[in-house]
Amino acid sequence: MIAVVQRVLDEVRAHARDESPRECCGMLVGSSGRIVDSARAANLEDGTTRFRIDPRDHIRAIRDARSRQFDVIGFYHSHPRSRAYPSETDVAEAGYAGAMHLIVGVDERGALEARLFTIDGLSVTELTYDVST
Repeated sequence: MIAVVQRVLDEVRAHARDESPRECCGMLVGSSGRIVDSARAANLEDGTTRFRIDPRDHIRAIRDARSRQFDVIGFYHSHPRSRAYPSETDVAEAGYAGAMHLIVGVDERGALEARLFTIDGLSVTELTYDVST
């Protein structure tokens, strides 16, 4: 079970709303078993169905996390018009073994949903998380 601070989920959902219809993206900050912060990144892709994190934002997030005794432990992005589940592209382009991937998508009622995964090669595992303050 992963602990996720409620503020992180709120911030990622807000980022998804702000960027729609484009995908938002960013990093997840924390320590083993706990996500305590998020860091927005610019999406360098022009279209509405892909994302590419700006490397400068990624480096900035790593430095900021380390200064607070944390690490970048994963990434987040949105699916503005589909469910929160890794796409074939997400799986093919996941490049950090062990990283968590938080995806915000739209459920069958049109509400934003947030789901957490690890992607190892072609294997996708959904993680359960507990929301904390």
